[in-house]
Amino acid sequence: MKPETTEDILELMDGYILSAVVGTAMELGVFWLLAKKPLPATDVAESLKIPLNRCHHLLQILCKLGLLENNTKGYTPSIMARGAILDTLSQDTWAFQAREYRDSSLFVRDLALNISKPMSTWQTLNLTPPDYFQQIKEDPIFAARFTRKLYEIHGPLAEQLANMLDLQGVTSLLDLGGGSGVVSFALLRNQHDLTSVVVDVENVCRVGQEIASEIRLERRITYLVADLLQDDIPKGFDMVMLCDVGLFSEILFRKIYDVLNLKGRFVIVDKFALSRTSPPPSRLSSAFLDSLVYPAQSIDFTTTEVVQTRLQQVGFRGFTVSSVPHIDNLPWNIDWVMLEARM
Repeated sequence: MKPETTEDILELMDGYILSAVVGTAMELGVFWLLAKKPLPATDVAESLKIPLNRCHHLLQILCKLGLLENNTKGYTPSIMARGAILDTLSQDTWAFQAREYRDSSLFVRDLALNISKPMSTWQTLNLTPPDYFQQIKEDPIFAARFTRKLYEIHGPLAEQLANMLDLQGVTSLLDLGGGSGVVSFALLRNQHDLTSVVVDVENVCRVGQEIASEIRLERRITYLVADLLQDDIPKGFDMVMLCDVGLFSEILFRKIYDVLNLKGRFVIVDKFALSRTSPPPSRLSSAFLDSLVYPAQSIDFTTTEVVQTRLQQVGFRGFTVSSVPHIDNLPWNIDWVMLEARM
């Protein structure tokens, strides 16, 4: 929303309450509870263990936002909520996403009081920012939820990549940091003689194997537990893919060059910066949050030009850069760029 009036400005300043209400409804499963059957506020409050007055106001705000309707039988999801929420992502993915936003909101607590302090805003609150990668490695339940969330939200991106990539002559794919294997799944469905090896951490690989079995692709995809920067990776692949991993070191690129077959191809899909001082538009908010954690960090975002220079230094040639088209404006589907390099 771009504000145009004083009312718009005031609504934005009041938006933290609306955001908290919607996120709470996601985490508590309000829309899924009411999708089963309409309920009055008393029943919703009892079911969710919320004091009635709070529950009443929460439901009324959701009605004001157009996400619920209140009729003679009780509250029920609106047509808009069914289309935008219930019919798009699973309940657990919405809840996980809401929890991530709730964690992020801690960054900006009392922002006006802390923004000028030359330290992490987390330090000012005596809090520690969540380390999602460490949680994924140590907590199988968290890893499963996180991996399945990315499997859902990256599905459209995977399909777009499958439509873009020319896989002629490619029968073996190495999907580094591939998570569930969502991109590999889309490519496997398009190319029936293709096989894939997905490399990731143990808890993620376990979930990927489960999903592969659920969609009956387990015979054509394998999972390898490894650290991309520390461990050896297998050799003999026609294509190596690095999708939404965010690692662009020359050391990793050299390892990838060495495992490719003759005339092999390396594909990187990521959200590259417009310039070294401007992040991709869909990552502007996260870049601001990062600045609150690391205030002394220099402004230097990764561009395709920077990545190409590092690729050239290890021997890659024949670069092509393409924007990945999207079918909606969801933040996780836009701004993707595919950079392809050849031996």
